[in-house]
Amino acid sequence: MSSAEKINKILVIGSGTMGHGIVEVAAIAGYKVYMADINDEILKNALEKIKWSITKLYNKGSLRESVDSLMSRISTVVNVDSEGNFTEEFKNVVKEADMFIEAIPERLDIKQNLFRFIDENRKKDTIMATNTSSLPITEIASATSSPELVVGMHFFNPPPLMPLVEIIKGDKTSDATVSTVYEIAKKFGKQPVVVKKDVPGFIVNRVLARFLNTACWLAYKGKGSVLEIDSSIRYNLGFPMGAFELADYSGIDVFYYVNKAITERGFKMVHCPLFEEKFKSKELGMKSGKGFYEYPKPGAYVRPQIPKDLANKIDPVLLIAPAVNEGAWLLENEVASKEDIDKAVMLGLGWPKGLFEFADSYGIDNVNKALRSLKEMIGSEEYNPVKLLVDMESQGLLGRKSSKGFYEYKKVEEVSKKTLIIRYEKPIAWIVLNRPNKLNAISPETIKELYETLDELELNEDVRVIILTGSGRAFSAGADVTAFAGITPMQAAIFSKKFQELTLKMQYYAKPIIVAINGYTLGGGLEISMSGDIRIASETALFGQPEINLGFIPGAGGTQRLPRLVGRGQSKTIIFTGDNITAREALGMKLVDRVVPPERLEQEARELALKIASKPPLALMAAKLSIEQGLESNIWAGLNLEASLFGLLFSTEDVIEGVTAFLEKRKPSFKGK
Repeated sequence: MSSAEKINKILVIGSGTMGHGIVEVAAIAGYKVYMADINDEILKNALEKIKWSITKLYNKGSLRESVDSLMSRISTVVNVDSEGNFTEEFKNVVKEADMFIEAIPERLDIKQNLFRFIDENRKKDTIMATNTSSLPITEIASATSSPELVVGMHFFNPPPLMPLVEIIKGDKTSDATVSTVYEIAKKFGKQPVVVKKDVPGFIVNRVLARFLNTACWLAYKGKGSVLEIDSSIRYNLGFPMGAFELADYSGIDVFYYVNKAITERGFKMVHCPLFEEKFKSKELGMKSGKGFYEYPKPGAYVRPQIPKDLANKIDPVLLIAPAVNEGAWLLENEVASKEDIDKAVMLGLGWPKGLFEFADSYGIDNVNKALRSLKEMIGSEEYNPVKLLVDMESQGLLGRKSSKGFYEYKKVEEVSKKTLIIRYEKPIAWIVLNRPNKLNAISPETIKELYETLDELELNEDVRVIILTGSGRAFSAGADVTAFAGITPMQAAIFSKKFQELTLKMQYYAKPIIVAINGYTLGGGLEISMSGDIRIASETALFGQPEINLGFIPGAGGTQRLPRLVGRGQSKTIIFTGDNITAREALGMKLVDRVVPPERLEQEARELALKIASKPPLALMAAKLSIEQGLESNIWAGLNLEASLFGLLFSTEDVIEGVTAFLEKRKPSFKGK
């Protein structure tokens, strides 16, 4: 029998937000739970909250046992009398319990006094856990005779819903204690990570401190507004909340105190003045009615309106790089494994990817460049890239683009054709128009190779998303006019039909096509780009249909797709004048979906492609088909097609996997079956 299996009775001391949540989790997991606090009124209130939460879960069908059955496992005990002494009743419960979890206020003296009492009255080998988020486990353990039995068990708020638990080793905590608590956390239905060294802030709070502080400094230094920074965080990084939005929601005072506590214990950080200014003016966020945003009244939460079109004002690498640097420090100093660090930020902060996955996607060289830029801007030593990151860059371990970074990736394979390069970066593939000396002008051979390549990739099960881009300083400047010298009107019409077959193939292709538009995108180049599903343009891109200047009209769908995207008037202006428009103008008229700085075009396209590639292939194909065919027919035919495809998908294995993963609170793995 393992040590974890010997634990049947758990005493949770403290019945506040965290305490009663831990009690609820333990009771649902099947344990007999004692909940202790300073008086009966507080305990009664906590019981009511637990019952309300359990009832809600039961009504949703999330619990097998009845509410009464679960509540019967919870007993309460007053732990101190009117003079502040521990009660005899509490002493008896301490003697009976198999494990303790402390969740009282964050004061070291109070915690040490409690642990001293528990240590004097507990059974032998009983584990003493603390839910502290900021105090050293080692100092708490120093009040006991058995520091090897004292461990951090840091839950996240609210414990019944948040899956992460940080398990922290004090200087003298035994491996056996950590192993037992790890098993208990799993029995609680949680996802534990191990913090192998007692560092201030553990994993999540250290990473979050770097992230929030940097966002704050960028605003303070005038590098971006609060809205621009939060927009980049929400829409580029894909975080559930912007930095300032999160600070307001959780309470600016909470972050102020946590950051103050961990820096007092050795975490090196130069605090951004904005947080202190807000704290001192009592503009604490939602709870006070005003923080970085304003709210209808204190405590009334209305999600701030953060415009998506501001997202590209701030480079997301600047925001994520300090968090990556902190994660690399934790890894370099053997505080936690890279898997646990990535798991901690995804489960504890709700980030869509782990720190090291972000670093590999953006490139270690770009992370280091961003850190050096921040060091120059802010002047703090905390922005110096740690040795691990410097070494990785010098060794060429740059992430996905070099096939190895913090993680290994399938080697990028390249196949060169006469006018194209196909780059396999599974689960995505890049098609690169490769006639840079002719600005990637489209010849009959280019059309033939593109058509054949799309055929090959459509049947390749390892490729789920296509990215189409151009080499050099153009996406494509249009048809290669020199290839059409001397052709007859009939031959020109046939060429137009062949070109239209290619653009139709792209429009109704079975897999999503992202077009990464760099530089000149004119004539046939624009027509190809309009046939893709999503267009991301460099700020330096130029668009136009200049055919009118040569005496003819667009021939690969430009007179049809352009008005469908930008409207009749705009399309006629573009086609009639033959004038070029900028990327920003193209974004304004919805000709492109996103505009980014040129140096970020590749990474933005890759990030989006990888996100889409993680979704079920059959559902993606059905969604694309339903949208494209629906838009080309009447709404009745479109709705009928949607219903048919919706029903058909329910016969697939991917739907079973998606629903199962949702219920099991894990990331789904779709196979396209």
